Amino acid sequence: MIPAKYKNLILATAMFNLGFVIWFSFAPFTGEIADEFGLSVAQLGIVSSAAVIAVPLGRIVVGPLTDKYGAPVTAGGTMLLVGTFAIVSAFAQTYEVFTASRIVASLAGITFVIGIQHVSEWFEAEELGTAEGIFAGIGNAGAGLGAYFTLPRLFGEGYAGPLFSSNWRAAFFYTGVLAVAIGILYFVFGDAAKSAAKRAETKQGVSREQWLYIATRHGAVVLAVAYVMTFGLELAMNGWLGTYYREAFGQSDIVIAATFAATFSIAAGLLRPIGGYVSDLVAREEKNILPWFTGRYREQWTFATLVFVVCAMFGMTAAGLTGNIYVAVVAGFLVGTGCAFAEGAIFAQVPAMFPDNSGSVAGFVGGIGSSGGSIYPLIFAAPFLSNLHLGYAVVGLTMIPIVALSAWVFQPQIAERATENGWLIAENPAASNGNPDPTSDD
Repeated sequence: MIPAKYKNLILATAMFNLGFVIWFSFAPFTGEIADEFGLSVAQLGIVSSAAVIAVPLGRIVVGPLTDKYGAPVTAGGTMLLVGTFAIVSAFAQTYEVFTASRIVASLAGITFVIGIQHVSEWFEAEELGTAEGIFAGIGNAGAGLGAYFTLPRLFGEGYAGPLFSSNWRAAFFYTGVLAVAIGILYFVFGDAAKSAAKRAETKQGVSREQWLYIATRHGAVVLAVAYVMTFGLELAMNGWLGTYYREAFGQSDIVIAATFAATFSIAAGLLRPIGGYVSDLVAREEKNILPWFTGRYREQWTFATLVFVVCAMFGMTAAGLTGNIYVAVVAGFLVGTGCAFAEGAIFAQVPAMFPDNSGSVAGFVGGIGSSGGSIYPLIFAAPFLSNLHLGYAVVGLTMIPIVALSAWVFQPQIAERATENGWLIAENPAASNGNPDPTSDD
């Protein structure tokens, strides 16, 4: 019989993978959807943002709820809700109903936070980076292998099925049905934590005051904004690249354009475990890989990956300006690689820094980070830019202040107190109530 921790890891990963398939299932079909509802390229950028808009707040809310009620409850409820509205969107006859139902279906994106919390409840500190990386990496691949690669082949141009003649309607319907099934399975077979003691310890740390305290610590804030420029970027690219390759290079074939876009998503998803593994490795071996931040091993790796992402964004613009779509696809793959390594590094740090509040912190970091998925597509499709290639460099410029903030927080004298020192709120509510500090490793 499969050990319980691996069973729950499989459940979390399957939920997250399907969640990302649903979240980005509209992206390969933007051409057909635009034709049916009469949308411009700029409006498609708005649609890409709308598909993300509910997720930041949803993640912030579901994190503490998962700490309080356990992953089987929140995962089961989320997948039932998402599946229901994905099915509704398949039958939508107006743009307004379609957009509203897809916003609710986009809550599939909050499954990431649920899974992060669930995995952290089962794996020890020395395995966290790798386990979270496997969960997030395979789950994130749902955007590339699932949404971009598989769906256009199952529901390609000229699709005519038993229920729908529109390929995108069929895709939304059947993925919605799968979500309902996964939600039921998770509720029935999932286990909230490895022990009753661990479940009680996590549940005890949930309160509005404690959440506000944790969310304003230096460590939580810097990881959150770093996640904006990595996972937020991934969300934006997942929703935009199909349109970019089609509009900027005249690639009208839906399958080929989606396949090009999938190379980014596959890199961003499947390579993510490497980011978590390297973070575990340098921490375990106490290996300095940079001449700065001596003794802060996870921070060194995270900083290196953030710098790589910024450089890759400027490379994306340079590649696009060559006019060669294949050069642009390679550049997109490198951006995806940077996102994967950085995201794995960031979410190796989250449960390591906040072991008894992983759901709340994951919700905060994941929620704030998701906002990039709404902001960046508006820059990519901005009408004031002379071409569709320049948006990547503009986004790269916006990332430089985040890298600078990371460099400040990752200094050893600041990093060692990053879970205690912060902004706005000075007093720890847990300490004032006579409880042990939930951000402490002791």
